[in-house]
Amino acid sequence: MEKLFYTIGETAEILGEPVSLVRYWCNTCSKLLKPQRNAKGNRRFTAEEIDTLKQLHLLVKERGIKLENAEKILLADRTGLDPRVKALDSLKAIRAQLAEIRKDL
Repeated sequence: MEKLFYTIGETAEILGEPVSLVRYWCNTCSKLLKPQRNAKGNRRFTAEEIDTLKQLHLLVKERGIKLENAEKILLADRTGLDPRVKALDSLKAIRAQLAEIRKDL
């Protein structure tokens, strides 16, 4: 069962980036990312926001686009998750399964 909310630490782990980078992206891309906060003020991310962060990660880290331009691209095209991001997630899951099988052999 998928969780409703993820902490900033869990979100950073999913992206493979430090917490400070996720926090920076949230502060910089406030039009795009609006995570809820709990009573203590900690950010809580939904699965949709994590998908948006994955798209940002793809544009900024892998394609080398500046963060401001990546935000404009994502705001202009809100049709959904880039198919490449979904494919990468699937491939990572398959790789983890294959590594587990290899370890068992």
